[in-house]
Amino acid sequence: MNLNPIEASARIEELRQDLHRHNHNYYLLDRPEISDRTFDALMEELIQLEKKHPEFFDANSPSQRVGGGITKEFPTVQHIAPMLSLSNTYSVEEIEDFGKRIQKTIEDPIEFVCELKYDGAAVSLLYENGELVRAATRGDGIQGDDITQNMRTIKSIPLVLRGKGFPKSFEIRGEVFMPIEGFNRLNADREEAGFEPFANPRNSAAGTLKMQDSSIVASRPLDCFLYFIQGADLPFDDHFDNLEAARSWGFQVPEYLNKVDALEGVHDFIEHWAVQRHQLPFEIDGIVIKVNSIRQQEELGTTAKSPRWAIAYKFPSEQAATLLEKITYQVGRTGAITPVANLAPVQLAGTTVRRASLHNADIIEKLDVREGDTVFVEKGGEIIPKIVGLDLTKRPAHLLPTHYLSACPECSTTLIRVDGEAQHYCPNKIGCPPQVRGRIEHFISRKALDIDGLGSETVDQLVREELIKTYADLYSLKLSDLLPLERMGQKSAENLIRGIEASKEISFERVLFGIGIRFVGSTVAKKLARTYRSLEGLSNASKEELMNVNEIGERIAQSVVDFFDDELNVQLLEKLALAGVQTSLREEENQRGEQLLAGKKIVVSGVFEVFSRDQLKEAIEYYGGANVSSLSKKTDYLIAGDKMGPAKKEKAENLGIPIISERDFIELTKGKE
Repeated sequence: MNLNPIEASARIEELRQDLHRHNHNYYLLDRPEISDRTFDALMEELIQLEKKHPEFFDANSPSQRVGGGITKEFPTVQHIAPMLSLSNTYSVEEIEDFGKRIQKTIEDPIEFVCELKYDGAAVSLLYENGELVRAATRGDGIQGDDITQNMRTIKSIPLVLRGKGFPKSFEIRGEVFMPIEGFNRLNADREEAGFEPFANPRNSAAGTLKMQDSSIVASRPLDCFLYFIQGADLPFDDHFDNLEAARSWGFQVPEYLNKVDALEGVHDFIEHWAVQRHQLPFEIDGIVIKVNSIRQQEELGTTAKSPRWAIAYKFPSEQAATLLEKITYQVGRTGAITPVANLAPVQLAGTTVRRASLHNADIIEKLDVREGDTVFVEKGGEIIPKIVGLDLTKRPAHLLPTHYLSACPECSTTLIRVDGEAQHYCPNKIGCPPQVRGRIEHFISRKALDIDGLGSETVDQLVREELIKTYADLYSLKLSDLLPLERMGQKSAENLIRGIEASKEISFERVLFGIGIRFVGSTVAKKLARTYRSLEGLSNASKEELMNVNEIGERIAQSVVDFFDDELNVQLLEKLALAGVQTSLREEENQRGEQLLAGKKIVVSGVFEVFSRDQLKEAIEYYGGANVSSLSKKTDYLIAGDKMGPAKKEKAENLGIPIISERDFIELTKGKE
């Protein structure tokens, strides 16, 4: 559909309003009005219109939630008012003292608001005229890092406010967190890609907010609760009613709060959540108690570090002592060995704990943990059980130090340990059963080939019967191979053959993820697929060339090179290609403009008039070019905008790199779509 600028502007605005509304209905009200497919179609229409009409760019468009921009530095910004830390207490008696101190200053009746203390990363959001203009971390309390681009990717944060009655300018504060289910899913994906799992949701949320690639931030399961408004002209004179107003404007204000008129109500709230917190879908580490009246808050004032009108009651970390019965070792699909402490069952934080990870040989040596020890177990981040210490008074005299195993527990191959890495590895890729099964299961997983009718049990059966040894062998299976198998009927066998055949149409980027290059997760696979466009192109890339791709560091680059240096891997990929699996981008994915910049490495620097930096980078990829982050002799162009640093210009000139303007880039690609 070809629209003139006036028609395009109207349609873009209509789509933005509709998508903002659908986001609110889905993520905050849990009442979707349309299907995911319809939502995706509307979003794609908006993205395409915005690409064709960059003059209508809006930083708060729903399309900006997908991320994609690279932030090399996070500018420092000042908060409207200091983001103070709360005074902490672990004692109910100190809550009573808090109340008495307040009553010495305030003679009027006092209301308190009790809230959960969310365990994440504190942020402040600045809104002007109903639109998000800035988001920042807490920092030192006076100023923090500008993380606006990353915060826009979080679906529950309104980019444009709803309703009316909000101040012209105000700051709202809250906590970015990672729900437990999303955290577990993220860790499973990391382990599939060969990465160490994250320790806890809190650190994962904080670390994600400071990532340079906002498209990775968008792929992480972040959420945000807002719980405090700061600014002039607030609609109400008390904290509780202002939060209710913020809820009506589209903010995700938690439901887990209560207004009480005496400290007895505070105690009831603490007692309730001390038990029920284990049922929540996210982490908390305590309760926050605030004076409700803003006038009374101002009268009470603050110390240099904390408000006098609020306090945090922290739940003590739960520990339990139990017997370490045996240390066993697990083998992952990459050959990584993980030691596991098998424990006498013990109740901890609402669940029965039987196992805890010991991570690697260094941790075992540091703890000096031995089979038969009485160990103290704690839920790290309330989720992952970990051993935090030993009760040496209960250690039997006969216990011997733990010697880390030297051979694979599955295939008896001698283990290796790469310099600079904590884990040991089994190098027997083709003969170690967990590795064989693990690589095939990774290949058929949801984010990879997603083969219908093929699950882990069937993979185990096929490997056990020696029908397959690699994922490439799947494409040689015949109906006659499957029918003799136990619990494999005619219909199931036919469905499996159809599923394998259908997987040949799966996109190249998912195939690239599925082949299991260590450290190459789904996001990195997508980036590499768009940059190199085929397995052949990727296999010919040097380590230095790979490191010039945004967000590809030395570890990933070396892993890619090592993968293609392995003759076995090369043979597997040749078999996939012969079977008809997608080993390059399809013709429709290689869009018509691709050859214009094919193979060109381009650096973008500065501020631009027509395009945003993200839009320029998308255009470069559209025409087959590669966005790189730093200048080198192999850089083909530097697109220079306003406020580009003089050092970068000087380096480009010294290296003889052509410096082109935004207009030059437009001319370079003009009329070629």
